[in-house]
Amino acid sequence: MAATHSTRMLILGSGPAGLSAAIYGARAGLAPIVVQGLQPGGQLTTTTDVENYPGFRDVIQGPWLMEEMQAQAEHVGARMEWDMIVEVDLSARPFRLVGDSGAVYLGDTLVIATGAQAKWLNIESEERLRGQGVSACATCDGFFFRGKKVAVIGGGNTAVEEALYLTNHSHDVTLIHRRDSLRAEKILQERLFKHHGIKVLWNKEVAEFVGGEGAAGLVAMDLKDTTTGEISRIDVDGGFVAIGHHPATELFQGKLDMDADGYLVVEPGTTRTNVHGVFACGDVADKIYRQAITAAGTGCMAALDAERFLGEIDFPVTEEEKAEAAA
Repeated sequence: MAATHSTRMLILGSGPAGLSAAIYGARAGLAPIVVQGLQPGGQLTTTTDVENYPGFRDVIQGPWLMEEMQAQAEHVGARMEWDMIVEVDLSARPFRLVGDSGAVYLGDTLVIATGAQAKWLNIESEERLRGQGVSACATCDGFFFRGKKVAVIGGGNTAVEEALYLTNHSHDVTLIHRRDSLRAEKILQERLFKHHGIKVLWNKEVAEFVGGEGAAGLVAMDLKDTTTGEISRIDVDGGFVAIGHHPATELFQGKLDMDADGYLVVEPGTTRTNVHGVFACGDVADKIYRQAITAAGTGCMAALDAERFLGEIDFPVTEEEKAEAAA
């Protein structure tokens, strides 16, 4: 028979948000269970150099940071389960989730930290040079391209914001868009067009990311003209794919409130969703910042929100106490 696991705090996702929630939940005595999902450790396990996470003087490795977070969570009492949730029932507490293994997970509270994945161009050279000049996060990796030539691929808000951000590090930024007009908000477009350090290549798409000899990483991009089919090459040191993100919220369609892009909606200033006892943290509810440190911060918030929720359930305020408080 498949196992049944019960906990006061069930956490989906094991990136910075999920593991931070686990640390705080464990320290509160809630014995959280973390279902690690398809990518244990989250996006940081595919990131090499990390230089913007507080507390480390030198560059650290993303996989190492996630190993340390998991070890800390387990040390204070969290339990890890290697499983992927395929079925969710939020109609009653305890919430009931079913894993691909057949195991059943019951949680008095549920913390959703399933994250979001960057959209990629899905060409072979992109995969080969990812982390060697090809990135999907200018805020994360732009610092490594100080004084170098960089290019951003995309035409929406994310692409324009990434291009503007990169001018803090590079004097030579190129925005590459496959159409002849941008989809970004007008105010962002105005800032882009006024910036002397950014040029735009219209009607171009990346045919190939070109690597250098040996371990040189990205050195150029081959671009295909979307109107003529002509191939041209530009020399670049860094290429930033900025065509959007996919929040991992498919399981919760029709069960939790989402915005038009599929991100979970939370009450401002909290991690509370529209279902009492269900909390969302990290990139699954954050379409603006999407950083490891902000994910960890909201993971902490989710654990504290869940702890308070359980306290109110376990020790409800009596009518007499309400009257005294109002007096």
